[in-house]
Amino acid sequence: MRIGFIGLGVMGAPMARNLAAAGHELTVSLNRSDLPEGLAAQVVATPAEVARASEVVITMLPDTPDVERVLLGAGGVAEGIAQGALVIDMSSISPIATADFAAALREKGAGYLDAPVSGGEVGAKAASLTIMVGGPQAEFDRARPIFEALGKNITLVGEQNGAGQTCKIANQIVVALNIEAVAEALVFASKAGCDPAQVRQALLGGFASSRVLEVHGERMISRSFDPGFRIRLHQKDLGLALDSARALGVALPNTATAQQLFSACAAQGAADKDHSALVTALETLAHHPVAKGGA
Repeated sequence: MRIGFIGLGVMGAPMARNLAAAGHELTVSLNRSDLPEGLAAQVVATPAEVARASEVVITMLPDTPDVERVLLGAGGVAEGIAQGALVIDMSSISPIATADFAAALREKGAGYLDAPVSGGEVGAKAASLTIMVGGPQAEFDRARPIFEALGKNITLVGEQNGAGQTCKIANQIVVALNIEAVAEALVFASKAGCDPAQVRQALLGGFASSRVLEVHGERMISRSFDPGFRIRLHQKDLGLALDSARALGVALPNTATAQQLFSACAAQGAADKDHSALVTALETLAHHPVAKGGA
């Protein structure tokens, strides 16, 4: 297919490479970065020009205002989109705003899917992302070859736009609370005089085992906080969760606690560290590091 890709960041660049490797013809516009090394693509000046050159336009952007600007702002996708084209937003943004963006693009005669992803930079590079999709079945079927070039676990969550974003928020709640739980457990064990590495190894063999314990537990012990997924982005996602919960009249008490711990990390200059660095906020409260080099 002729695919336009907007958002060549940490996640977007490897995703675009995987689409090119699968034989798709790419057109991109650049904002603050150069064309990623090894990516074969036509470069144009604006999102509108990307849309004019493409059957499908994919956005992979940091936050709701970025998607709004690229889709509906001056020189945006809506100015160049053709009848029958398909827009796929793979960013993690507000479900409520997503429904509005979809309605605006549908007025232009285009289809729209919200398809946020989970799996981080590692999953983006390996084309093993989990993809959560909201939108009509026919548009999902049309986009499936694209999704299959990017991920492994591909689910149409619901046929209404916003369903994919709602699922992604649920994912981020689960991940954040798992990180917080692992961090609490390791701080507790270390403070009690146990070797946190041995505690983690023991827990991996039981019901407490999780991908977060495996990967981020190791990061907490080794102090490897180079970003796979940045604290500031998880803050943004939990903000979406709490805003949506407020609108729905739902209480998310532990999500709010995790958000406060991320905020404490950000206040100490760790906003661009990996979200596993949430442990440093708990280390500060305990006045005890999980391992050497900690708080």
